[in-house]
Amino acid sequence: MRRRLALLTVSLCAATALPAHAAAQDARLAGRLPSGAAYLMDVPSSWNGTVLLYSHGYQAAGEANPAQNAPDARTRDKLLDEGYALIGSSYATTGWAVTDAVPDQLATLEAFTGQFGPARRTLAWGRSYGGLVTTALAERHTDRFDGSLSMCGLVQGGVANWNSTLDPVFALRTLLAPDSGIPLTGFADQAAARSAATELSAEVDAAQRTPEGRARIALAAALHHIPGYNSPGQTEPAPDDRATQQANQYTAVKGLVRSAAFGWRQEAESRAGGNPSWNTGVDYTAVLRTSPLYKEVTELYQKAGASLRADLDALKRAPRVSADPAAVRWMRRTSAFTGRLTDPQLSVHTTGDALIPVSAESAYRRANTAAGSARLLSQAYVRAPGHCAFTPGETIGALHTLEHRLDTGRWDASPRTLNSRARQVDPSGDTRYTAYRPASYPRPYDLSHPGDGRP
Repeated sequence: MRRRLALLTVSLCAATALPAHAAAQDARLAGRLPSGAAYLMDVPSSWNGTVLLYSHGYQAAGEANPAQNAPDARTRDKLLDEGYALIGSSYATTGWAVTDAVPDQLATLEAFTGQFGPARRTLAWGRSYGGLVTTALAERHTDRFDGSLSMCGLVQGGVANWNSTLDPVFALRTLLAPDSGIPLTGFADQAAARSAATELSAEVDAAQRTPEGRARIALAAALHHIPGYNSPGQTEPAPDDRATQQANQYTAVKGLVRSAAFGWRQEAESRAGGNPSWNTGVDYTAVLRTSPLYKEVTELYQKAGASLRADLDALKRAPRVSADPAAVRWMRRTSAFTGRLTDPQLSVHTTGDALIPVSAESAYRRANTAAGSARLLSQAYVRAPGHCAFTPGETIGALHTLEHRLDTGRWDASPRTLNSRARQVDPSGDTRYTAYRPASYPRPYDLSHPGDGRP
C-alpha cells in the first residue's frame, strides 16, 4: 500500500528548537542538521510509539547521498502501515563516515523527539555499513536505545574488515603479478587507487582464462570467505561443481578489486591518516585451512595440475604490508567493537554474502562472548545469495523477533519462528531462514581480545 505523506521541510540550525506536537496525520519531515546531513522522518497518524532509527549502507565518494529511513520502499510502506515511525539521516559525508554517521544519527533522533515527543521505544537498525553504525550506537550510546537490529552488518569492525580485504588482493598480486609493483595501500588519491585496481583487474581477467589462474583466484576468494554462490543472478552450483563455484567467485573478486580493495580503501586511509591494515606475521596456510572453501581450492589446484604448496610458499616469502600505527589507532578508536551490549541485539545475515562474508557474525559473537554479553545477542541466517538480499517479510519478521525479546525477556529466534513471522508480514514473499553456523572469521580483531594480532 502506497502512503500519502504530508511533506514538511525544516532546516535545523544549532540554535533552532522545534516545537513538540502530536502527529495528527501521516507526516513526512525532511530537513538538514547543523552538520549539513539531510534527514528524513515518516510518522504515521496511528504511530504505535516505536521509532526506528535507520542507518544506511556505504556510499562511495562522489555517489548520491540522500537521507534514508528504510532499506526499500516496500519495507518502508509495510512498517508505516504497522504504525512505526521511521527516521534516518544521510550522514554529513560519504565513505568510511562513522565519525559523522554516529553523531548525525543521534542528532536525527533528537530532532524527532523535539518535533514529535519522546518515543515509547527506540530501536536502532541498519544494513551493511549501517550495521557497523547501528552496533556502534548500541555499544556506545546505550541510554538512547532499547534494542538494535543489524542486517548483513559489518560487525567484524573496521580493523578486521580492512585486514581481511587486504588478504585476497595480496594473494592475487603475489601469484598473478609478482613483479608488477601494484600498490595495495598508501594511495595518494582516488586516481592512484583506480589505476592500481585497473592493473590488478587486468591480471585477474588474464588468469581466469587458464586452469592454474582460476585455481589462484579461488585461493584468493577463500582467504576472504567469498562463497561460490553470491548473487541472485548466478547459477546455483551443485556442491561438487567447482567450475561454477569458481566462476561465481571470479565475478565477486573482480567486484572487490573494483571497489572496496582500492577505491574504498583509499577513502578510509585518508580519514585514518594512513594505512590501518597489515599482514605481517600472517600464516596464509593456516588461514586457508580454516576457510570453508579449502576443499574447493585443493580440488581446483589438483585439476589444474598446479602446486598449492608452491603458491602458499610464495605467499610466505613475499614482502608483507605493514600498517601505520596512528592509522590503526584511529580505526580502533572509531570502528572496532568491544562486544559489550546493554540491550538486546538481533543480527541477521545472508549465507551467500560476498561483500561482507557471513563469517563476520562469528567475529562479533567472539567479542560478545568475551565481553559477557552473550545472552543479549541473537544471530539468524537467511539461505540466499547476495548482500542484504532480504525480503520485506524477512526484514520485518526479524524486527518483530527483536520486539518479542524486549517484551518477554527471552529470545525466540529459531528459523521456524522467523519464517512464520515473515509469512505473516508478507504471505507471498520468500521465507528462507535456516539453521546455520558460520565459519570463524579469518582475522578477527576486537577490543575484548588484547591478544589479537598487532601490526
